[in-house]
Amino acid sequence: MPDPAASQAPSFPMTRECPFRQPAAYQQLREQGRLGSGRLPDGRGVRVLTRHKDVRTMLADPRFSSDRRNPGFPLQVERPKGEQFPKSMISMDGAEHAAARRAVLGEFTVRRINALLPRVQQIVDEHVEAMLAGPPHADLVRELSLPVPSLVICELLGVPYADHDFFQSRSATLLNRDATPQQRGSAIGDLKSYLDTLVRGKVAQPTDDLLGRQVAAQRAAGEVDVEALVATAVLLLIAGHETTANMISLGTLMLLENPERLAAITADPGKTPGAVEELLRYFTIAEFATSRVALEDVEIGGGLIQAGEGVIGLALSGNRDAEVFDRPEELDVERGARNHLAFGFGPHQCLGQNLARAELRIVFDTLFRRIPGLRLDAAVSELPFKNDANIFGLHRLPVAW
Repeated sequence: MPDPAASQAPSFPMTRECPFRQPAAYQQLREQGRLGSGRLPDGRGVRVLTRHKDVRTMLADPRFSSDRRNPGFPLQVERPKGEQFPKSMISMDGAEHAAARRAVLGEFTVRRINALLPRVQQIVDEHVEAMLAGPPHADLVRELSLPVPSLVICELLGVPYADHDFFQSRSATLLNRDATPQQRGSAIGDLKSYLDTLVRGKVAQPTDDLLGRQVAAQRAAGEVDVEALVATAVLLLIAGHETTANMISLGTLMLLENPERLAAITADPGKTPGAVEELLRYFTIAEFATSRVALEDVEIGGGLIQAGEGVIGLALSGNRDAEVFDRPEELDVERGARNHLAFGFGPHQCLGQNLARAELRIVFDTLFRRIPGLRLDAAVSELPFKNDANIFGLHRLPVAW
């Protein structure tokens, strides 16, 4: 129900007027140095944290819940009626969340990801080769940004990549703020049905992949919980390709627009990991993943958040906080800061961050080494940015060489 008291408050989500800058209102709110207020698309009021330290404090505090089914949670789109989103670890708290995360954590350790690196490199090489074999221009999103992380997460999970058009289209609908509740309901229903069949197939015939290993582990402990595995599969499949795909596109754009920064990493690939961290901080594409709802009254950010109130922890604002990052509006690939909020913070910090970092490093090193003459094939002002989606990025990125 709309909150009359929130009618004069700024509306969220805000559009990035410039793809390289935070919305101007973020800085104004942050400079006020206190707990702010805003308004959600459905008219409800919401509390807003903008400072890096306040966002981190909230994300580490168990008195804030990540449960998207809590009526106070600050969802920015209307839930579909009838079709329910499966409850995955992203919506769990406390011991329930810890157990679900622990079950798959071993699949994303540095050691496990290092074992995947040769295959990731092979996938990237094949796609860059395919670009070079065609005409000297391409849509980077279609030819590289989207297929590379999609193929990687498919092989990790044990999802047939041949079905990528199916799950990519459903993921795009779920993340599009302009989609109707009916469209989102249909998309999540399709994904659940598809993955339910896939998981049941692995129950009947074991496979050596993440989902297959989860089936084996659950069977050894007792019963296989197909519904829980489907929820995990939906989360990992969407998060595993959408976020990295958008970072590949935005990172490539930013480096092409900053040739001196690009020259620094092509001259010394040892600087690429630092550049990846800086690009993650700079764009913070999943800035609303750090939203929560208060389970009890909490003082934070110089004010009181009451039990039941939704809170947006503006990760993009926190990552442009001058008290933490010197010259925060500048892309400094040698900044060396890993304390950004692009992967969140606290118990829900991104499970797949090691894999994302590895994919981005390999893509940037390979792409600019193999195609040194890569350039944009359109003006930045003409590029279709995803201002309509919950994860910022690019719908298309025309490039030429």
